[in-house]
Amino acid sequence: MSTAATSFPERSAAEVADIVLAPEAAAPGALARRARQRRQMYIGQAVSYSLGASVLLLYAYDGAIHINVPSLFWVGGLLIIGIFTVMSEAGVGEKHDDHYLTVFQISAHMALQFIFLVSVPTIGIAFISVLFLIFAFGSLRMTSVQAMLTWAIATVALAGVFLGSDLPIGMPVATRLERIASMLCFVLVIGQCAFLGLFGATLRKILYRRSIELKAAYRRIEELAELDELTGSYNRRCIMRLLDAEIEKSRQAAAPCAVALIDLDWFKRINDAHGHPVGDEVLRTFAITMFANIRPGDRFGRYGGEEFLLLLPGTERDAASRMLDRLRGIVADLDWNAFSPGMRVTISAGVVTLRDNDTADTFLARADSALYSAKAQGRNRIATS
Repeated sequence: MSTAATSFPERSAAEVADIVLAPEAAAPGALARRARQRRQMYIGQAVSYSLGASVLLLYAYDGAIHINVPSLFWVGGLLIIGIFTVMSEAGVGEKHDDHYLTVFQISAHMALQFIFLVSVPTIGIAFISVLFLIFAFGSLRMTSVQAMLTWAIATVALAGVFLGSDLPIGMPVATRLERIASMLCFVLVIGQCAFLGLFGATLRKILYRRSIELKAAYRRIEELAELDELTGSYNRRCIMRLLDAEIEKSRQAAAPCAVALIDLDWFKRINDAHGHPVGDEVLRTFAITMFANIRPGDRFGRYGGEEFLLLLPGTERDAASRMLDRLRGIVADLDWNAFSPGMRVTISAGVVTLRDNDTADTFLARADSALYSAKAQGRNRIATS
């Protein structure tokens, strides 16, 4: 027999995911794709009704049912499909979260099965078995409330058929042809149920892949929220949080900790003379150079403008000073001519180590004082405090 739960034509994983996962979309491409998916489903339903009507023809040929039953069943199914096709092409479903109008489709197909169950009770089991297929299809899209509602409607209808009437509901198997027809009824239902199972497995795989992609996207968002967009270093909020964590860790482990506040010398002159795009490239190049020459455990972030903060866990003052002087030399020796002939970029830095009574604010204040001292001494140098 035929139901709303027909075979879905072959489609890509992304399209299959849209059946269940896609929110209401306004983009023309998304709307066109969803309309195409619905057309494919309706074609599958028409094929399924045709197969069901063919099985009914076997019963009619054997005399178990009237010859008009197969054609009426087929026309009734196509009428339902036609109504929903017209609604689909008119975009009616796009106004709802479920653009397939699943509950309405299930109700219509279920009503058709009950009409033929009452009209042709001698093969009623065939129509009843299809109800399982209808709900299997509906379970892919219905909410719990919708499922309970349609289940209640089906229960009332079945109670009316079984308890409110004495219809001889059965499945004829008296002749060889009747047995073949009955077998084919169940073969069709089982086959469609098996396909729905495979379809559900595909959806589970897509859901799992989507969840992995979503987690990766969340991680990326978190990373972007911590990084300075221009230089790729930590932003001020993040580097300050890391500073607090390093101070706490250093005190708990009774280990040294140093920080360096770094400033690009005369950076305003670079912007004024060469333009802000060149200044941005200078900042990016400087950040890349720093990343390439600091230790894996060091933390480097943009403190503001052309000022950067370098956290040096487990580092004494002298070692930190030597490290910064090495970095200063590397930056000074870079060939900056690619940005502008004759360009020269240097840095100054103030280096301090953590004291027992330091807070993050006092720690940075001492680093800023040391940086001011380096600038006062002529820039392109390291000062400690």
